[in-house]
Amino acid sequence: MQRTCNIKNKKMMLWLIIVSLIILFLLIIRLVVIQFIDGNKLKEMAYEQQTLNRKITSKRGTIYDATGKNILAQSSTVETITVNSMNIPDERKEELAKAFSDILGVDYNETLKKLNKKSSIETIAKKVEKSSTNELRKWMKENNIETGINIDEDTKRYYPYNNLASHVIGFCGSDNQGLDGIEAKYDEILKGKNGKIEKLTDAKGGDIGQLDEKYVSAEKGKDLVLTIDLTIQSIAEKYLENACIDNECTDGGNVIIMNPNNGDILAMATYPNYNLNSPYELENNEDISSEEKNKLLQAKWRNKAITDTYEPGSTFKLITSSAALEEDITETDNEGEFNCGGGIDVAGVRIKCWRYYRPHGTQSLREALMNSCNPVFIALGQKIGKDKYYEYLEKFGFFKKTNIDLPGEAKGIFLNKDKVGPVELATISFGQRFEVTPIQMVTAVASIANGGEYIEPRIVKEIINSETGEKEEIEIKNNGRVISNETAKDVLSMMQSVVEDGTGRNAQVKGYLVGGKTGTSEDGVNTNKYVTSFMGVAPISNPQVVILITLYNPTGEGGHQGGGVAAPVGGQILGEVLPYLELKQDKETEEEDKEDVIVPEIRGLTVKEARNKLKELELDLEINNQENEADENEVYVKEQIPKPGIKITKETKVYIDI
Repeated sequence: MQRTCNIKNKKMMLWLIIVSLIILFLLIIRLVVIQFIDGNKLKEMAYEQQTLNRKITSKRGTIYDATGKNILAQSSTVETITVNSMNIPDERKEELAKAFSDILGVDYNETLKKLNKKSSIETIAKKVEKSSTNELRKWMKENNIETGINIDEDTKRYYPYNNLASHVIGFCGSDNQGLDGIEAKYDEILKGKNGKIEKLTDAKGGDIGQLDEKYVSAEKGKDLVLTIDLTIQSIAEKYLENACIDNECTDGGNVIIMNPNNGDILAMATYPNYNLNSPYELENNEDISSEEKNKLLQAKWRNKAITDTYEPGSTFKLITSSAALEEDITETDNEGEFNCGGGIDVAGVRIKCWRYYRPHGTQSLREALMNSCNPVFIALGQKIGKDKYYEYLEKFGFFKKTNIDLPGEAKGIFLNKDKVGPVELATISFGQRFEVTPIQMVTAVASIANGGEYIEPRIVKEIINSETGEKEEIEIKNNGRVISNETAKDVLSMMQSVVEDGTGRNAQVKGYLVGGKTGTSEDGVNTNKYVTSFMGVAPISNPQVVILITLYNPTGEGGHQGGGVAAPVGGQILGEVLPYLELKQDKETEEEDKEDVIVPEIRGLTVKEARNKLKELELDLEINNQENEADENEVYVKEQIPKPGIKITKETKVYIDI
């Protein structure tokens, strides 16, 4: 019996030893895991639990215009209010919520909820002006509240010129992050490095009073100097807005002004624009869903000059001319080389000239460009051939993005070369049935203006370290020769003729030789919408400016033709920009010194009466839609371009519809 008990006791002790060893082994394993595997993680968790961190937002770098003097975007010091509710007595929380509501304008109930939360940090208000935080400090002192409320330095973005260059500059979100334009593209450079305030807390998140706060200062972001010139941008925006309103452009418009010699974008204007200081505001936004509101905001922020494509129309004849001259297919002034019979047959399809009712007849290339005669450029496209033509499209940059330093850039939309037949090649040759972006088009023509080299556009020219003053220049990128200098000069010479005696007459600028090309195209197929444009280069003797005006769906009385709607805008803008740049005037135009006259109202008059009235002002009359001979005493003027009241030079044509 006793022996049996001893055996049982021994077995029990053995099991106890085994179990103890297992537990000890497990404890050792757990200690190893805690010490060597989870040690760093647990250390971080303990640090976070015992440390109260408050972020100090870095001040974003300043954005300047091309002069380096005008500030387009800057950050000012504001403050952020947070609370540590564990350090605020419960009986004072309602009182404090009321004070926050009165002084800071925050919602009382939402604030009280935050004060009652069992968390170490809650944000009450961000981006608060110092006048309000000083009032809060005064209230805290008067009411003996010393702990639990943190007032920390923060920054707020301001745009001194409100709407100016809004689609270029972009804006920031509430967290100081760039969301669009330059602010987004250069966010890493502009934003700097945030600082912080660290303070040890007890297990409940309360302050340990005897320990000081650790302050790590924020580092300011770098400054940017844009290529945008404040004055030139203002001029472009002024005349663009007037043009869009006067011509009732339902889909807005844009203007790009570029220095062809270094790629600098001197102005990039889009209408309608928006106020950078309140980018989320919409007119008439009542009773719309959040989805619809977001859609409207995205449309408002969209920089159509780089994100949207359009059919360039007759401005693209400059590209066809360049390719044909470069390939020695033609010359500028071979008299009678081409013949316009009102249209041309291509693979069984009759493609009309815009003036099919009164054909242009025999012409040189210069005259064809002045008249914007489609059949001539179709014939040139056929001689160039699609393979060679597509090589020039690639050289001029239409198959790729320009790499402008702005977000959201698109590229041209063309048929694959193997799908291009005779009809498709014909329409491409005079600028239809494909799409490009305005920035692609202006960059391509800049290649002609600078003597034949493709230079990428840039919008930022310098980065400055605001602490050290060290400067970093953004390099000018030359992608090589597109056409010869001789070809470029020939095309510029023809562009000068277009403005002097062709469809671009309304773009003339007193004292300067201006070259240009007008364009009109359909905005989509069977939409009954049009895009009207003008491409200009000045001064022709030494090009320093290339300008593209693009107006979307003009529906006003002035019609939708590039010569009557877009060309006058080019003349107005260049008339102010060229003198501002202090460019030397051309002697030829100084000697001519043609007088300006105001276009009279001739609608409702007979053609005979209108012709006589214009003759008195030394203006010429051109009938747009006359298919048959008619008695000028019996037909009446229905529409006129330019509209009454517009200032033009003597000997300019006024186009009418009857």
